[in-house]
Amino acid sequence: MENVVIIGTGCAGLTAAIYTARANLKPLVLTGTMPGGLLTTTSTVENFPGFPEGVDGYELMNRLQQQAERFGARVKFGTVEQVGLKQTPFTLTVDGEPVEARTVIIASGAGHRHLGLESEAKLEKKGVTYCATCDGALPVFRNQPLVVVGGGDSAAEEALYLTRFGSVVHLVHRRDELRASKIMAARVLSHPKIKPVWDSVVTDILDVEQDKVTAVRVKNVKTGEENTIDCAGVFIAIGHVPNTELFQGIIDQDEAGYIVPKAGAATNIPGVFVAGDCADRVYRQAITAAGMGCMAAIEAERHLASLEE
Repeated sequence: MENVVIIGTGCAGLTAAIYTARANLKPLVLTGTMPGGLLTTTSTVENFPGFPEGVDGYELMNRLQQQAERFGARVKFGTVEQVGLKQTPFTLTVDGEPVEARTVIIASGAGHRHLGLESEAKLEKKGVTYCATCDGALPVFRNQPLVVVGGGDSAAEEALYLTRFGSVVHLVHRRDELRASKIMAARVLSHPKIKPVWDSVVTDILDVEQDKVTAVRVKNVKTGEENTIDCAGVFIAIGHVPNTELFQGIIDQDEAGYIVPKAGAATNIPGVFVAGDCADRVYRQAITAAGMGCMAAIEAERHLASLEE
């Protein structure tokens, strides 16, 4: 039986792994389908303390994992398919195999939000993507017009990154100003390759019949006017959805699916704790996720100690 099972290997999960491993609890850390979490798809992280020149997102997550493993954490590639949290020991089904745990830390993070268009789904990986740093350098996008959808920091970073490869980057946003931080917005608006498309939403992605992206259809939300923008790729950066479906009806969540802690990192089930973007709909930063991972680890350690008394 495991003392601690941590679900997720983003900043929250790996920080929790560092703390529980240093407490000699030998945590088992399950990667899920995206080892390292969404931060591995980020090029340069400029706001994580201790890296004045910035750090590559993948490198940062790799360092965190190595630090956790140094103290005895065991990182296993696997996806949790079912959970039994209504009685102890807790049971998890990981790729068909049962795992028993005395405590569980949920750090399952969040996934990319989709536009919800039929054409989006049909053209995914055929010109529709959710990660510029993963796909932007592909030959199909080089020296071609590209579209980024969104107005936050993620969309701004995607657009800036794509200027290295595309001939022009159209940034489609439903408002008339960016939601991104001032420094990111200033970089975007001053870049000669980035063309903002204000007050607009994407209503369709062309062309399913050709089985590749050739353009997007956009609609101005104020005037109702529709236009077509030719492009070879659509990069969607409109936010995230918490990866908490597995815990619905078991762990208390809000209307958007974010897990609601009872106090600190505790959930409504004693011995089950939560950390990171699956419980944070406000800040959603690497550093806050890491802090929440620390909290969950300390609370899990104290819970286990209380069971021994």
